[in-house]
Amino acid sequence: MAGKKKIDLNNLTPDEVLKYEIAGELGLLDRVLENGWRTLTAKETGRIGGLVTRRKREMASREETGAGSEMLQEKK
Repeated sequence: MAGKKKIDLNNLTPDEVLKYEIAGELGLLDRVLENGWRTLTAKETGRIGGLVTRRKREMASREETGAGSEMLQEKK
């Protein structure tokens, strides 16, 4: 492929790290690293996107509950 960009796994944003982790969990990481994201089907990319969204919500929820419980402890 002409113009194929090499992926620098040491220089990823937190969102990209999450995306690659999920691709690995689904068994798709090798294919992505070899041939790029374009080789995945719409179903596969949709699954990754859905799981990324779920994880982000869970992380935000944990942060909110963690902050809320800290505030309650301070009031005691």
